[in-house]
Amino acid sequence: MKRRIFMALVIVCAANSSIVMAQKKITQTAGHTQLGAFAPKFAELNDDVLFGEVWNRPGLSPHDRSLATVAVLVGKGVIDSSLEHHLRFAKANGVTRTEISEMLTHIAFYAGWPNAWGAFRFAKEVWADATADEDAKAAFQREMIFPIGEPNTAYAQYFTGNSYLARISTDRIPFANVTFEPRCRNNWHIHRASEGGGQMLIGVAGRGWYQEEGKPAVEILPGTVVHIPAGVKHWHGAAADSWFAHLAFEIPGENLSNEWLEPVTDAEYDRIERTK
Repeated sequence: MKRRIFMALVIVCAANSSIVMAQKKITQTAGHTQLGAFAPKFAELNDDVLFGEVWNRPGLSPHDRSLATVAVLVGKGVIDSSLEHHLRFAKANGVTRTEISEMLTHIAFYAGWPNAWGAFRFAKEVWADATADEDAKAAFQREMIFPIGEPNTAYAQYFTGNSYLARISTDRIPFANVTFEPRCRNNWHIHRASEGGGQMLIGVAGRGWYQEEGKPAVEILPGTVVHIPAGVKHWHGAAADSWFAHLAFEIPGENLSNEWLEPVTDAEYDRIERTK
């Protein structure tokens, strides 16, 4: 029975991973819109070849292609509307405020100080609404193939800090990706069942903790598997210095329920961080 469950999890994970990893196809119509009648071949090369083919090649992600493109434009002194367009495109492709700032600072020594100043003027406007927390969240998303998902508002009362939930599968063996910001953890809780039941966690990205009542906390890293029997009081969440995500599988059983208990206090949590 356990082997059948494990194989089913592998199949479901593989199927869903391929879906999540698929890149949204990049399309461009500016060439045909602005120059289609005047220079149809140029429009075709711009929209269909450059953006339609090159930008969608698998060797580099759109994120990395954006960084490379911006670096070349700045290096060539192209500090105009085309740079602004590519900066906005870079932001849409997941480039964070921190990354663009570090990249422009780095290439200033190679592309020229005035060019970097001009690029920063555009970048400040493009990333004007970005925050450090959003940067960290976006960077963490790139570490894993599963989505962070939406704010976990339905269970927010049982968490200290902000968490996010992405339902990966609702068929056969339902499971979700749960993401925790640094220091976020859920309350002590117990998975109840008259037969079977419990939960299995698989670390996906970042670093976190799992602790059963009366036992030392266990570190969870990507690939770590935690089996939680029914009836065991426990909690899990992120380390203080890291975002953290795990897959959560509900093990089949009879009369399943979840009993939420008291929060993990700051004193309990900080004691773990100091001793590990």
